[in-house]
Amino acid sequence: MAEIDRSRIWASTMRGSEGDDVVRAHAGATASIRHVPVRREERERIERQTLGPGAALALGAGDRMRPEAPDEFRTCFEKDRDRIVHSTSFRRLAGKTQVVVYPKDHQRTRLTHALEVAQVATAIARGVGANATLADVIALGHDCGHGPGGHASETAFDHYIPGGYDHGPWGADVALRPLNLCSPTLDGIRNHSWSRPAPATVEGEIVAWADRIAYCAHDLEDALHAGIVRPRDVPSSVVRQCGGERSQQLRAFISSVIDTTAASGTVGMDADTAQALAELRQFNYDRIYMRPDSVAQSAAVVDVLRALVDHLIAHPDQVPGADEEVPDIADGVDPTVWRAVAYVAGMTDRFAFEMAETLVGYDLTKIPAGIGRGV
Repeated sequence: MAEIDRSRIWASTMRGSEGDDVVRAHAGATASIRHVPVRREERERIERQTLGPGAALALGAGDRMRPEAPDEFRTCFEKDRDRIVHSTSFRRLAGKTQVVVYPKDHQRTRLTHALEVAQVATAIARGVGANATLADVIALGHDCGHGPGGHASETAFDHYIPGGYDHGPWGADVALRPLNLCSPTLDGIRNHSWSRPAPATVEGEIVAWADRIAYCAHDLEDALHAGIVRPRDVPSSVVRQCGGERSQQLRAFISSVIDTTAASGTVGMDADTAQALAELRQFNYDRIYMRPDSVAQSAAVVDVLRALVDHLIAHPDQVPGADEEVPDIADGVDPTVWRAVAYVAGMTDRFAFEMAETLVGYDLTKIPAGIGRGV
């Protein structure tokens, strides 16, 4: 069979297909639409008319730390979403741990987790008449403050940050600070964890539920695929209430939040479904997160990251931007320490471990299987 000359075909589309004063992507395209441009003001008007009472509304350029002009077509929350999606912090989530460090092809990363949280959050927001765009942007950005190696990085960095390192505030106030995002976006990211103060918006509360729903369901699915647990191990009460498949569980949890919120006016879940979600989370905690391999993995992450931070504190010239001023929120932390933590926190798993091997001479063979290169 003759090979396709893809280079020639690709080159032939360089300028698109011209005709009728319009350049088209495809020759012979017939799809068409005629409508006046839907500018930002019209989109804001549609929000006011269609969203439920209590939903966050996009207004002008939005409430930002640094004032800026509004966009012609995008609402302030749509603009925030675009900034997060194109940011370095979001892109690096593809190389950061969800449960397994150095995940294989079919295991979640922080990036795929964020996308699944966004799907759950927008489904709930649309179902209850909240601002789906704001829920989407909070969900996409909610984990941008995570360091390499998952939650173990928070334990590692606690040693250097007074009051501890929390990925929610760090994401909002450090990792995403340069983007000049709207205050409702930052508030939702900062406070998505249930241990934090309640978010100021309905959409922030929705993301808090969406985060837990998504990771409880997909972490279990990853563990089942990896053979860490078996389907018959899942508590029967969870299966009876929500099903044994991820799709069934998502449907049950999302439907419960929509129905309960619509009936009560408060973002929440009915008691029976909430109990099933809690039991599923406890099962994941006991059988996945706290299994011996996971505990050993977390301990190794803490060891590697602290060794790397300590090295960079002692060699500040090896930290990019070592001469830049630290933000106001770093008040009370030695600037050298702050820059070292901020640099390591932004790294992907692979880059952090390779840096530890190169700079500190860390022996990667000491790291449990599932982390080391080539696994």
